[in-house]
Amino acid sequence: MYNTRNMTNLLQVKTSASALVETLRELGVDSIFGYPGASVLSIYNELSKEKSIKHFLVRHEQAAVHAAEGYARASGKTGVVLVTSGPGFTNTITGIANAYADSTPLVVLAGDVAVSTHSEKVFQKVDIKTVAKTCCKKVFTFTKDDNISALIKEAFREAESGVKGPVVVALPRNLLEAEAKTFDESFDKEDSPSLPDFENKMPEFINLVNAAQNPLLLVGGGCIDAFAEIEQFVSILQIPVVSTLMGIGIYPSENNLYLGMIGLNGVDSANEALSQCDLLIALGTAFSDRSTCKKNDFAKNCKVISVNIKQSKRKFELQINSDVKHFLRQCIIKKNKFKTRDRWRMEVDLFKEELTPQEEPPHCLHSSVVLETLSEYTKYYEPVVVTDVGQHQMLTAQFFNFNKPRKFITSGGLGTMGFGLPAAIGAHIAKPDNLILNITGDGSFQMNLQELATCREHQIPVKIIIMNNSYLGMVREMQEKLYNTRYQVEMINPDFTKIAEAYDLFAVRVKEINELIPALERAINHPGTAIVDIVIDSFENI
Repeated sequence: MYNTRNMTNLLQVKTSASALVETLRELGVDSIFGYPGASVLSIYNELSKEKSIKHFLVRHEQAAVHAAEGYARASGKTGVVLVTSGPGFTNTITGIANAYADSTPLVVLAGDVAVSTHSEKVFQKVDIKTVAKTCCKKVFTFTKDDNISALIKEAFREAESGVKGPVVVALPRNLLEAEAKTFDESFDKEDSPSLPDFENKMPEFINLVNAAQNPLLLVGGGCIDAFAEIEQFVSILQIPVVSTLMGIGIYPSENNLYLGMIGLNGVDSANEALSQCDLLIALGTAFSDRSTCKKNDFAKNCKVISVNIKQSKRKFELQINSDVKHFLRQCIIKKNKFKTRDRWRMEVDLFKEELTPQEEPPHCLHSSVVLETLSEYTKYYEPVVVTDVGQHQMLTAQFFNFNKPRKFITSGGLGTMGFGLPAAIGAHIAKPDNLILNITGDGSFQMNLQELATCREHQIPVKIIIMNNSYLGMVREMQEKLYNTRYQVEMINPDFTKIAEAYDLFAVRVKEINELIPALERAINHPGTAIVDIVIDSFENI
């Protein structure tokens, strides 16, 4: 016969899984992207009781991380992922590396095998710390001596402080199911190291800016929270602005001082300004090879000031180790000490006009025509645009106008095909009232198209624009230029409209230019997920 008193006491025991979910609620987490398995069922059991946190079941763990990235990039909050041990965790690695490259704050809760079995050959056993440590900010391992609540809070602090990024928390199954420790945390909880005081560098900064005849401002992804200060600073100096891929939208694209994206796939006016400037004020950028092209030639005729929260190994005329927002606020206070540059601004306006391609009436379905049309048609909605990786990504960066931050979400540092659809799902969860466009290629779309099931299950009204050229277009370009057109990138694609039908989703195919706007109208007005499969020129180059 059962002892009801003992059963009652057992039911009143707070497990670490329960304490973990309570902590997530306390931290304001409202969405988790994941895929269950035996090691984390205790957490899932607790989540089923928690009404303030919604779990979104994806169809692949990599997609869970990308969805959390899209959520974080659109909202400014930390994304949360929950996966099981073994392959459940290893499937997240591409997403974690992508978030690390783009400084996206995530907390990845990874189930692990029971701690007492670590010396044995065990089903779904993986050394999580060793696997993850090269592609995330930090790996935390939950031990029997830890307070789970304090550990999770420390993981969030790490993800959100300094240069933001993903952290991984390894959670052994038996410890999750055991009684939670309630004592104070015993692990390291040092404050973030304070950044050096830049006040002593401010006079030098002002002198360099005032001495320059042709100063130029470069905006990188590290400026995402400083968009208001950047607008104020530019209005004071009246100098032209260019951006990296990750900096697009931080300064309004439609402002006449904005010249566009620099770099390998940048626009002519931006690259021309870069070649003619004598001082480059670089804010929140890591100077990746896509932006600098040949690093030895980058900005070789000008002085460079770098303002970045992270110390760089590159040599600059002046390096200011600071949060961009904090630094610009101090510059705005000293605004009367800066000069404006009317002559340089007029010169820039002139070559911007000369280098801007003349628009021709659209006559066929080239990517540029499609994206210009899409940008103009959706301008009223101020959509959040999530791209995959390839030609369509770079052309979106060139042809769309982004006038607010967090409106352009893309995989910049790692260049991950398959990022777009799950990231668009996460962006919708973060911004349910916004139109969400996923602009993708036929190759990228097939990397994670199983997430159409997630769209269907949760009624995600993302609009998927497939640029279907039956090639991996960017790779084809390189094979033409470097390898004498030895192609290995022709793609025999399925009928994407029939795939949509299998998921009970709306889809329409576009083959002629006159079909484009009616198709976009139908897709945008459709209440749920919609796919527009656009058959474009197979041999168009950027």
